Parts: sequence; C-alpha cells; structure tokens
Amino acid sequence: MKPALYGAVCKAATILAFLVATSTASAQDAWPSRPIKLVVPFPPGGSSGAMALVLADELTKRLGQQVLVDNRGGAGGNIGAAFAAKQAPDGYTFFWGTGGTHGVNPIIYKAPGYDAVKDFIPVVLAMTAPNVIVVNPSFPAKTLGELIAMAKAEPGKFSSAAPGAGSTPHMMGELLKHRAGVQVVNVPYQGSGPALADTIAGHVPIMFDGLPSSMPHIKSGKLRALAVSSATRAQSDASIPTVAETLPGFDVTAWWAVFAPAKTPAPIVERLNREVNAILAAPATQRRIADFGATTEGGTPERLQKLVASEIERWSDLMKAQPVKVD
Repeated sequence: MKPALYGAVCKAATILAFLVATSTASAQDAWPSRPIKLVVPFPPGGSSGAMALVLADELTKRLGQQVLVDNRGGAGGNIGAAFAAKQAPDGYTFFWGTGGTHGVNPIIYKAPGYDAVKDFIPVVLAMTAPNVIVVNPSFPAKTLGELIAMAKAEPGKFSSAAPGAGSTPHMMGELLKHRAGVQVVNVPYQGSGPALADTIAGHVPIMFDGLPSSMPHIKSGKLRALAVSSATRAQSDASIPTVAETLPGFDVTAWWAVFAPAKTPAPIVERLNREVNAILAAPATQRRIADFGATTEGGTPERLQKLVASEIERWSDLMKAQPVKVD
C-alpha cells in the first residue's frame, strides 16, 4: 500500500473509532432513555417482590424513567436468573438477586441455567433480614426447643414449607435440621406467597421463611413465630427469640441485591450504584423497609462481590455435610 493511501486509511480508522467511542459515551450519558426492567425471580406475594417494588418506585423518581418489576418465579429462582443473565447488557435489565440465586443454587443445582459469577456484575447489596421459623397457631410447639423435641420423638412425621428449593429459608431449615439432628420433610413452593397460604390454612404446620413476608401474618396472629435465624434478635420485633438461643452459634441472614447482566457498561453500573445507595440512605426508605422486618444496606459493588463468594463457600461446606437433593 502506498504511503499516502496508508495514511488516509489510518486517519479514517481513527475518526471512525472516535465516532464510535463518542456515540457509546453519549448513549451512556443519556441513560436511561426508556423504561427499565428489574427481574425478580419469585412470584408476587413474597418479601423479594415487595421490597423490590419499594426500590423500583424510588428509582423511578430519581431516574426519570419507569422501573418495572418483572416477576419470573420458578425453580428456586433459576428461571428468573437465567432470563436476566441472557438479556442485553444495555442498562435496561437488572436482576434482584438473593442468597439463593447467588449462593445456594450454584451449589445444589447441576444445571441452573446461568453462572452466578460469570453472567452477572454486582451492583449493590440492598437489604438484609433474618429468616424466621413460623408455625400455624394450632401447632402444639410454642418454642423452637419444643419443636425440636417433637421432631426428635417422631422423625419424619412433620413437614415444613419453604419458598423454593435452594432459597435461603430452605437452606436455613436444612442447616437447622443438621444442627439439631432432626428429620422434618421439606415441601418446596414457588415462592413465599403460596407457601404462606398453605401454612396459614394448616395444610403444612411449619414454615421456614424470610421475616419480611411473614411479618404481617405474625402481627395479625395468623402465624406464630418461634425463632429468627440471625445472630441477634430482629429490630422489628425483639420479642422473637433467635435460633442461636437454642442452638448456639447459629446465624443465617437473607439478603437481596441488584445485579446487572455481564458486560453492562461500567458507567451505568456506577450510576445505578450511586442512585440505589442514595435511596437506601434516605430515612423514608429505611422506615418502609423496617416495616418488612428488614434493614437497608448499600455499599460498593466489591462488597457484594465478596458476599457472593463467601455465600458460595458457606453453602458448599453444608452440602458436603448434608447434601440437598433437588429436581
């Protein structure tokens, strides 16, 4: 190629690269320019959806575009997670991940349909809450100690509901059974909503749930709380004992976080992190989340990344001691 022609080609390539970079930067600066989807991997009626709606409402105000909650339940959160992982990384789809989708499912499912680490970018840890053991008011046990004694006396007689195989309430129940040395039959549901309905109706006597979704029914007397799974008593109701008061050292906390599909541009991730942190720091948001029995969190994407790694390690250790079978 002649020097003059070569120089012209190089110049054209440089201009084209500049235009592409400028166009990409402009698109990111203009984000968002249309509605955003927040995928929740559980059906409506549970704590995941309720708290996601709080965040979506506030994000809509701050971003100037509608943030829509898209409930896609099933397979312990795998269906929603796999769907979100396959969406375009353009800043218009985010995922409401949990300790189940990003800590448990990668361990207990042979083919969950997504890679919790490779297919997502951590954005921000949003909220945490204890799990809770609740029973139908007609169930004889008034304390966790009484429940354990009953389960030991009649192994396998009692059944317990949980919002999906692999959810953190389910795994909390498995850890409790392992620690207490009891056999209780797990009945997985497609979310907290239907599991709560059956427990309230008395079809299943016991339920392991997230405190936020059970709290209204505890307050109304439709369910009786035996214990929360966190190391300390819940701020929203300090009258409920902890599991650790019966089984020392027990500590399992549910969490919810925002993730983006892999390759989502860094400026968009950074902007969303700032906006969510501002929302979580607002007293009004903290009061709304406290009503669910949860606590607002926040922080950097790196904080969430470390949490995911530690959760995967934690549940891997439990599976070695007490394998959980899922379909």
